[in-house]
Amino acid sequence: MKLTEKLKQLTALFAEMDRALIAYSGGVDSTLVAKIAYDALSDRALAVTAVSPSLLPEELEDASVQAATIGIPHKIVQTHEMDNPNYTSNPVNRCYFCKSELHDTLKPLALEWGYPYVVDGVNADDLHDYRPGIQAAKERGARSPLAEIGVTKAEVRQLSQQLGLPWWDKPAQPCLSSRFPYGEEITVAKLQRVGRGEIYLRKLGWQNLRVRSQGDTAKIELPPAQIKDFVLNTDLAAVVSAFQDLGFIYVTLDLEGYRSGKLNQVLQLTK
Repeated sequence: MKLTEKLKQLTALFAEMDRALIAYSGGVDSTLVAKIAYDALSDRALAVTAVSPSLLPEELEDASVQAATIGIPHKIVQTHEMDNPNYTSNPVNRCYFCKSELHDTLKPLALEWGYPYVVDGVNADDLHDYRPGIQAAKERGARSPLAEIGVTKAEVRQLSQQLGLPWWDKPAQPCLSSRFPYGEEITVAKLQRVGRGEIYLRKLGWQNLRVRSQGDTAKIELPPAQIKDFVLNTDLAAVVSAFQDLGFIYVTLDLEGYRSGKLNQVLQLTK
């Protein structure tokens, strides 16, 4: 199916809904959903961002700016997944408990505010990855327009660019809890130091990256093609010092390079 046809189907889907609340993180997927929903429904679409320690303040700021650029009404709510030991103990299905908290928060608000549908930014490619949070959302009646129409991640970026969204190539920025190996307890302090580490590296000019955390060790992941440049042209001693100031003891560079969902490879190894 051509991309123009998929856009028409997405627009028609929202027109049928008449009113929709978008679970809006500010990532490229949910922002595209917010854009199309607003174009179809105007102020009968509402973007809602859930705030918790796993979302950096800078990400919230980006989400607010993007929503204002689109024109869609935007609200902020608090979620409390960090109060749930099923989440903080970081089991392999951690995302299930995160999305359960999110949609248990959004669904009653949507009904109270007169929105019969809660929609998210899950795309067609997400259905082929290990995403236990998708099940939690489905159980609570959430819809995923991009996945329903078969829009892939690459098509999300293409559509975003075609619609004039300046953040169409924004790097993926999943929940900070994804930086920890399964089984390692997640705390607010750990989330903050990982987040601050990533912001530090972005300010140095490295945009597409991850700082994985394992105990007192920070593992920096960069695209493989950028590793040599990083080693040769970065003040490594300054990077180590900055990360130690954040609370890490050891700072390493992953020679395999950045790969989305890397920590899920342990699930394949244990099958």
